[in-house]
Amino acid sequence: MNKNILYLFLFAFIFSACEKDDICLSPTTPKLILRFYDTSDPSTLKAPTNLSIWAEGKDTLATFKNVSLDSVYIPLNTNTSQTVYNFKTSTSGNVADNVYNKITINYTTEEVFVSRSCGLKSIFNTVTITSDNGWFQSFMPNSITTIDNETSAHVKIYH
Repeated sequence: MNKNILYLFLFAFIFSACEKDDICLSPTTPKLILRFYDTSDPSTLKAPTNLSIWAEGKDTLATFKNVSLDSVYIPLNTNTSQTVYNFKTSTSGNVADNVYNKITINYTTEEVFVSRSCGLKSIFNTVTITSDNGWFQSFMPNSITTIDNETSAHVKIYH
């Protein structure tokens, strides 16, 4: 009998020390999602040819170097209130045919506690976007209240 009580006590002691796994399954800081559309048919997606994207003063983003995608996701700098991106496209692939567009994204950041395992993530509030009118014909919206997820495109770019 004493032996059974000892085993029961030992069993209860072992499992009382268990903790939940600290695995972060929640999303992290969201990226800005851009979708490219055809100017002549605004409901049709249109992938730019030989698209390259880079942040001002940085190298080209490896994921977006000479690609043809109708959607891209770009990170925003959480340490500043502004991120500037350059977009290059070329129909032929020749350097002489390259066309450029620069967008400036201004925002305020807010850190939000996600969980003990994930820690904090940043969300972006009062986001405004301006363009230097390169190869983008237009884009919308030019202001976004909050970017707090990556469930759908935030900005539509017409070219």
